[in-house]
Amino acid sequence: MAEQQIKVAVLGGGSFGTALASIAADNGACVRQWMRDEALVAQINQEHRNGRYLPHYAINPAVQASTDLPAVLNEAELVLIAIPSKAFRSVVQAAKPWLTPGQILVSTTKGIEQDSFFLMSQVLEQETGFSHIGVIAGPNLASEIADKQLTATVIASADALTRTRVQQALGCRYFRVYASNDRHGVELGGALKNIYAIAAGMAAALGMGENTRSMLMTRALAEMSRFAVAQGANPMTFLGLAGVGDLIVTCSSSLSRNYRVGHAMGEGRDLEEAISALGQVAEGVNTVKLVCAKAREMGVYMPLAEGLHQVLFAGVPAKEMARMLMMGEQSSDVEFVLPRESVQQAHQENRGWHE
Repeated sequence: MAEQQIKVAVLGGGSFGTALASIAADNGACVRQWMRDEALVAQINQEHRNGRYLPHYAINPAVQASTDLPAVLNEAELVLIAIPSKAFRSVVQAAKPWLTPGQILVSTTKGIEQDSFFLMSQVLEQETGFSHIGVIAGPNLASEIADKQLTATVIASADALTRTRVQQALGCRYFRVYASNDRHGVELGGALKNIYAIAAGMAAALGMGENTRSMLMTRALAEMSRFAVAQGANPMTFLGLAGVGDLIVTCSSSLSRNYRVGHAMGEGRDLEEAISALGQVAEGVNTVKLVCAKAREMGVYMPLAEGLHQVLFAGVPAKEMARMLMMGEQSSDVEFVLPRESVQQAHQENRGWHE
């Protein structure tokens, strides 16, 4: 990489954006990181530390932080956009005058836009019309990446150049970058698993055991893939890092923001208190609302998401939701092997036989 130094721009001053900026710099890239907060810019440039999100992480000193968006984007070959979904489009619009069609634009945001139900790569496509667009998703807790714990992620794009350049810029001895061409499936996996992380946090706070958590995660995987396939994704994508991989880490770890929100609510706090205590964006809260509305509209069966929606927004106690879910239908295990409809039909025929 030193022979032909790639120029990387990172938009966003959060934990994941900061970790990726430092990895790219470790790999010899010329890295500039944009954020709005001048105090944070000064701290990164002078102390090589992001005190707000990764206080104990020594950022590569070559990372240059700035509030000047045009300067950060100037001549960047690869642009990583690590901005929460609510502000994602507005930042892309602000960046647009300084973007050029040959640039590679990659979203790292695991969320869904409220009004359009667009995933972040769709926002990028709509706003820019560029051909080199991708997404990064996977079991990627930023604090563990900062500690150089072995981690794997997925770069998903229909464009081979995007996949290759991201692998070159970010792949290293502790951060492995695998490729996928199912951008939609990978991105949906990253967004949807946040819903079930909240449910897993609640279950842990309520004292539910390992059997329960295992059931919750596998039924969540069935529900995620059911919804994603209805949206045009490949079900096999959910066997990978952005599906089952991301689901495992986010439903098992107190480092997961969405898990922590669920855990606080399982302990008896309301949603506002849980979010306030977190002090960061938990994308799953917004995603629950959006996905449940879309699932109803499409006729996709999502009992876990619906149950969680009741707890978050209708005041149903978490304990009551858990009880209701256990009384739901016992249907097919893996729907792509045995369709749910076949099980339901057999139940109906059996009822008719008994009568």
